[in-house]
Amino acid sequence: MYVQVLVAIVIGIFLGWRWPDLASSMEPIGTTFIAAMKMLIGPIVFLTIIGGVAGVADLKKVGLTGIKALTYFQLGTIVALLTGLVAINVFRLGDGVHADPSAIATSGPADAYIESGEHQRWWEFLTNLVPHSFFGAFVEGDILQVIFLAVIFGIALKSVGKVGEPIIASVNRLTEVVFKVLAFVMKAAPLGAFGAMSYAIGTFGLSTLTSLGSLILLFYVTSILFVVVGLGAVLAAFVKLNIFQLFRYFKEEFFLILGTSTAEPALPGLMRKLQFMGVEKSTVGLVVPTGYSFNLDGAAIYLSLATLYIAQATDTALSIGQQLGLLAVMLLTSKGAAGVAGGGFIALTATLSTVGHVPAAGIMLIFGIDKFMSECRALVNFYGNAVATLFVAKWENNLDVERARAVLGRHDIPGPAHGEDGHAGGDPDGSSAQGEIRGGGPVTGAAAPDARQEVAPR
Repeated sequence: MYVQVLVAIVIGIFLGWRWPDLASSMEPIGTTFIAAMKMLIGPIVFLTIIGGVAGVADLKKVGLTGIKALTYFQLGTIVALLTGLVAINVFRLGDGVHADPSAIATSGPADAYIESGEHQRWWEFLTNLVPHSFFGAFVEGDILQVIFLAVIFGIALKSVGKVGEPIIASVNRLTEVVFKVLAFVMKAAPLGAFGAMSYAIGTFGLSTLTSLGSLILLFYVTSILFVVVGLGAVLAAFVKLNIFQLFRYFKEEFFLILGTSTAEPALPGLMRKLQFMGVEKSTVGLVVPTGYSFNLDGAAIYLSLATLYIAQATDTALSIGQQLGLLAVMLLTSKGAAGVAGGGFIALTATLSTVGHVPAAGIMLIFGIDKFMSECRALVNFYGNAVATLFVAKWENNLDVERARAVLGRHDIPGPAHGEDGHAGGDPDGSSAQGEIRGGGPVTGAAAPDARQEVAPR
């Protein structure tokens, strides 16, 4: 699959470069695939969290896991924000631009983002946590609201005892059905990546990359260093795993995100593969979906870097104290726009509007290159959540480290994964890992992570 997606991305780039008008018309292909994936995100998150919460012996454990996850998310976000601040202060790419805020013209889409950001309040992510109706969360696609409903529903099922057991069993069976539907949709991933990449290059053009290429390069280099050095150190020191082996393990998700510019289509694969590595289902179901709203390391780096670039470009002097004040505001505004279309710009505008020092119209200075930075943001968010889940699982003693090393190292897997029924049910393709690859021996770490493998029950 990842080879097909990579080829589709290359073809999309070539088409956008040679025939931009034709490439721009490919947008429906990409948007339809992304819409199909988003259609499944709500049900997958809802069913997985219910099954995880209801399957925990002690409900206090769910609360402790959530508190530890949120603690890690906040600390990780602070480090990511500081990383962006340091990078733009060292290289100061905005100096010399001398943009006049009063003379900056804003386009239609940017006006909408500015208006949404100016009315965004830091506490809205709390008040919006409760949906107006049960199905409203699924209709709107608000992951935070789906998480809220799932946790409440899972606790209720656990609390009623034997009465809820048939429902829990049905939830686990329905989860497998939804993941099978996901497998069908994923077959269209190369087409989705082709359509999204063709549209991006055909509409915005490769010339956009050169106009602010230094800012794009700084963002990519900073993000890579954050993932490899920062997240890699956390993974190696605490979890005792290798970040580069993690990259290889999630190669399908990497190219899927690269092609579609969003991490949402990779969420189901992330949950399946982490569970296959040996992370308990309850931890995966709670930490991963929550992290997609609260643990946005890539967005945090982008937010701090973009804010300081706009300040420098508009000759707005900011002291160290003011920059740290910006960081405190970003911790809140970044959460307020989670899951919202154009969330990065809304969070950026909300930050500028709250502080008041930097003109909000300055977002137009980076509006044209945002599409080429979104892939990197999504990739950093994805790997940040993978590491966060492994960290919290190790912290909670919910990670089979021996199994995780075997899976990442492509060795024979020593024991069962934490599946729905207590057996090895967490392999990426949704089939039972207690099986054999057709025509060969037992499932191993080399074969199991590949979602293309067919698994036959014993």
